[in-house]
Order: sequence, then structure tokens, then C-alpha cells
Amino acid sequence: MISYIKGTAIYANEEYIVVDNRGMGYEVRTSAATCGQIHMGEEVTLYTYLYVREDLLVLYGFLSREELRVFRLLLGVSGIGPKVAVSILSTVSVEDVYNAVVSEEAKSIARPPGIGPKGARRLIIELKDKLDLADLGIGKEEEVPAAADLTGDGSQITDTMDALIALGYSNGEAYRAVHKVPGAENMDAEQLLKEALKKIMTL
Repeated sequence: MISYIKGTAIYANEEYIVVDNRGMGYEVRTSAATCGQIHMGEEVTLYTYLYVREDLLVLYGFLSREELRVFRLLLGVSGIGPKVAVSILSTVSVEDVYNAVVSEEAKSIARPPGIGPKGARRLIIELKDKLDLADLGIGKEEEVPAAADLTGDGSQITDTMDALIALGYSNGEAYRAVHKVPGAENMDAEQLLKEALKKIMTL
């Protein structure tokens, strides 16, 4: 079992990055959230999961153990494979997954390809007893409102991502652009879209 891989990031696209470790390049599938934080030529540590099928071996990796944990939990949900799990983590943050499950808000996690309203409801039911906001350090009763303030109801962020995707940008590009805008949670959708379009030109 490969627990993690440490090396130099030498290539990245929308689906995977290549990490050079002692002259060997490892192709690691990852989310847009992780990919957006990695800079080529820098040393990275990715916490990994090896997906094994009879005819396939695929290495998945994430910058945080928490994102890896949520990825593994998503794989345990009926009908969700690794591609859909990565799609979820490329569209919504780990914190948003927690919040959606704890608050039973299916709409916020129904948008990634391969999920839909029915899949989102099934995901919430199956993960309800496995995820707790306390695991993120925001589960204390007095801190929950602050956590909610960080994302508002999430509508302006998801609406902006939808608009970018409709304009032809990929899920990963939309995610990175929106989450690079300072104060995104305090903007309306129109203002956020303008700022995200500026950011997307620099990706």
C-alpha cells in the first residue's frame, strides 16, 4: 500500500499531475482543489489511494489527509466510483461536503457530473453517520455560525461556477477561478463572475 508520495511536481492537467520521485514519474489523479494549489517545480507531498481493478491500477492523491478521507468515504457510497468522487471534490470543497451532509442540504452537492438530486440525497443518507463537523475543527456549537458565514448559502459560488461551465470552461477551471477570488463569499453572483473571469485568464 502506498500511503503517500513525496517529490517534485513536473506536469499537470485537468485530470492528473506527475510527481518525479528519484527519477521516476508517478501519474497521480487528483481533484481541481489539490491541483490548483500545486506549482510546477515545487516539492509536494500527496496522500494517496491506490484504486485496483482486474485490468486497472490508478493512483489518486490529495494534499490533505482530510480530502483523502472524504474521497475514500465517497467511494463507499452506492453508485459512486473514483471519477465521480474526484468530480465532487473538484466542484465543492471538503468543508462544503461536510456542511451539506450535516445540514442535509442536497442541492449544494447535486451539481457535479454523475451525481444529480437523487445521488446527492443517497450520498447524504449514507454519509450522515460518518461525517462530523467536529472533524474539521468547526464542530463546536459556538463556532458553527462562523463556519456558515464563510460560505453563506453557497448559491453565488455555485451559480458562478455554473455560469463559467456554460461559457465552456471545465469544472476544474471554474473551481480554481472562483476560489482564487478574495472575498468571494461576500459578493453577489454577477460581481463574482466578473472577478472570476479575470482570474481564469491567469490560470
